[in-house]
Amino acid sequence: MLYLIGLGLGDAKDITVKGLEVVKHCRRVYLEAYTSVLTVGKEALEEFYGRELILADRETVEQEADNILKDADLCDVAFLVVGDPFGATTHSDLVLRAVKLGISYRVIHNASIMNAVGCCGLQLYNFGETVSVVFWTDTWKPESFFDKIQKNKQNGMHTLCLLVKMSEKITVSRMKSLFVPNKYNFYPADIKVKEQSLENLMKGNKIYESPRYMSVNQAAEQLLTIVQNRRLQGEEPEVTESTLCVGLARVGAMDQKIASGTLQQLSTVELGGPLHSMIIAGNMHPLEIDMLKLFAVDESSFEDNECQRNT
Repeated sequence: MLYLIGLGLGDAKDITVKGLEVVKHCRRVYLEAYTSVLTVGKEALEEFYGRELILADRETVEQEADNILKDADLCDVAFLVVGDPFGATTHSDLVLRAVKLGISYRVIHNASIMNAVGCCGLQLYNFGETVSVVFWTDTWKPESFFDKIQKNKQNGMHTLCLLVKMSEKITVSRMKSLFVPNKYNFYPADIKVKEQSLENLMKGNKIYESPRYMSVNQAAEQLLTIVQNRRLQGEEPEVTESTLCVGLARVGAMDQKIASGTLQQLSTVELGGPLHSMIIAGNMHPLEIDMLKLFAVDESSFEDNECQRNT
């Protein structure tokens, strides 16, 4: 049987009791090592689990999935994923491959940023479509995510922005995964920690770039630039410098940080190391506002902001 096991967001101890029991008896245990990162390394996980882990990078999962599934119809194989197992479409593909081969599977869920984001006080059922904010380059500055944020804003909904990691050079595969639906019509919004540059990809060189993670202030700066671009085009955007936002860093870890304030204020906030996420607030219940004030960069930002819903 194939087990897909979520590891949560913090450290080695965030695995569920059920998940740990499965890990201990599986023949092989793979650690998915490219859609997200934990605050501890592989060695710490191995020590806590009492098992050797096989690192599964992007190539292994997407191009050599048969090796992961080998003999899984005869023995138990575990596939460990930071957060929840279905936080990336690659894992759905692995399940479909297993089913096609007649291999049974079981999913053991855990916390992911999609639900843990409620730690800031915004209510989960008030969120609209989640978007990815990508690193711009000199020649590639997409704004499509901003249109989705504005649509959520018009509907009074909050927007969770996943801040995407990029290599120093943009990759063809990453561009496709962000903006082109695959055959299952999913739109991945994950964090790649192993990527080839366009040059190495074209030449077939298996040389990978060092990871670079987007911070809240970098995302805010890009959004502010888009706001200015839209005004130059004669638009008056729904999202402006004074729109209330929330920055989150290392959610689920002991050193988790949260900051709330205007988009302009968050462009200067430093929240430390990765991973970061950002929320563009929609209309808010008074309780949501009170919660955000706990993390305010400047509480006066909430006084004149017209973002309150009646119920």
